[in-house]
Amino acid sequence: MSNLTFGIIKPDAVAKGHTGKIIDKILASGFQIRGMKLIHQSKKQSEGFYAVHAERPFFGELTEFMSSGACVVLALEKENAVKAWRDLMGATNPAEADEGTLRKEFASSIGENAVHGSDSDENAAIEISYFFSKLELV
Repeated sequence: MSNLTFGIIKPDAVAKGHTGKIIDKILASGFQIRGMKLIHQSKKQSEGFYAVHAERPFFGELTEFMSSGACVVLALEKENAVKAWRDLMGATNPAEADEGTLRKEFASSIGENAVHGSDSDENAAIEISYFFSKLELV
């Protein structure tokens, strides 16, 4: 069964001009893009999106980074989409990410790690609805 997951090409990867290469890898990995937009989140929007991490020590740094520049938000479809996207992204720490993963190729640090992905089907639905209306998903 196909399902949806949510991804972000983060400000570091967009600023470095990696958006097209990352999208190519997404498509080559068998994902269908059901929604995609280039946005620049405000700090408040970023804080709302990452509210689940509000008590964590990295929250301020994370939301500052995510509102620091343009990013691309994506609704992606594939069988077992959450797992498939997380496998394509690679480990949070690019030094530990497997060869061929997005973070191995495009991330520079744990904080600036090029891409975000939902960690469950439930969170994927919440995260997709944060950025996309039903009319924007095809």
